[in-house]
Amino acid sequence: MDVIVSTLLLLFHVLTGSDAQAGAQSASTHQLLATMLTAPNSQQPNGPGGSTQPGTGATTPGDAGSGSSAGTEFVKHDPQPDAPEVKGIYVTAHSAGGARMESLLKLLDDTPLNSMVIDLKDDNGYITYPTTNPELLKLGKPKKFISNISQTMERLKKHDVYPIGRIVVFKDTVLARSHPEYSYVRKDGSLWENGKGDSFVNPYMKEVWDYNVAIAKEAVKLGFKEIQFDYVRFPEGFEKKADSLKFYKNKDSRVDTVAAFVKYAKSQLEPLGVRVSVDIFGYAASVPAAEGIGQDFVKISKYVDVIAPMIYPSHYSTGWFKVKDPDKDPYATIKGAMVDTHKKLDPIGSYKPIIRPWIQDFTASWLGKGHYIKYGKAEVDAQIKALQDSGIHEYLLWNANNRYTADAKF
Repeated sequence: MDVIVSTLLLLFHVLTGSDAQAGAQSASTHQLLATMLTAPNSQQPNGPGGSTQPGTGATTPGDAGSGSSAGTEFVKHDPQPDAPEVKGIYVTAHSAGGARMESLLKLLDDTPLNSMVIDLKDDNGYITYPTTNPELLKLGKPKKFISNISQTMERLKKHDVYPIGRIVVFKDTVLARSHPEYSYVRKDGSLWENGKGDSFVNPYMKEVWDYNVAIAKEAVKLGFKEIQFDYVRFPEGFEKKADSLKFYKNKDSRVDTVAAFVKYAKSQLEPLGVRVSVDIFGYAASVPAAEGIGQDFVKISKYVDVIAPMIYPSHYSTGWFKVKDPDKDPYATIKGAMVDTHKKLDPIGSYKPIIRPWIQDFTASWLGKGHYIKYGKAEVDAQIKALQDSGIHEYLLWNANNRYTADAKF
């Protein structure tokens, strides 16, 4: 099953690029993947639970059952107990540092929307603002997309915006090219790239963990209240590539290694009073764990404050949730995705994080005539109502161009 998952994920990535940016581009392969993933769930190996990452002191998370241990109920601490119910939008670094920011701030001023997810380390691996932090400059390459990050933070504060910093973790072409030893190399010594020319860095490397956590720590100092990690996984189809590539690894499974990074990042950031969230494919709630890319919906969810499944209706294929064309029935699609999400997360009890899905505010015309509809107020409203009817009151709107429906019932 996982071979199918990872193979189709590879096809999906070639067309879409970013995990969280999936909604902005072609969804046909994602739909094919979603169709294939309707097979009955199978038990996935947990890997060596409780093993320690070299030099980190961080243990990989084992199964927590209902959230109890030796009769003691685990209680997840929220580092931002006074945070609002987040209703947010995605903002590229170009928008945050450019003229479009004014209209986006006005949108939040004029509606119940109250949060922005802003790129701090983008899909190429660039730090999106100038930094003088020597710890970041050792491995990172800053760009001046947001030329004055302190001024940007002041604007957010003035407009009472709840700021979330997005950090793309293991997809990092910049770091891979400057430090191939942190990535995957072919037997001839050349750096591995996917079909789009992108490279990933190795989740087994503690240096990679600490670099991304260091960016997050600087973001906290700048005033961000939440860190959202994206691309928290291995490359697509990795189990088919691994034997032909040279890279460091230990005895831990890929699933446990990815979950251990999340747990480590959480342990480093929680004392600073910042929330940790992770983006994850929406259909992950409906299928078993994908061992190839190292993502397990439940294991990741246990160690974050917020889980952000990407449940764009356009990315589900015919028949999902008993809907012929999911893009044309946003209410039923979102409702079905939330039913599966609750089924996946309810059993973990007090480990259950805040569920804050990414929803669709774009038109998926690439699906072809008869299989999509133009998205606007009615379609955004339907998605929000489906969330509310499922007991979910937080959400994030995705539009790659940062053009959002202003008159929706937010």
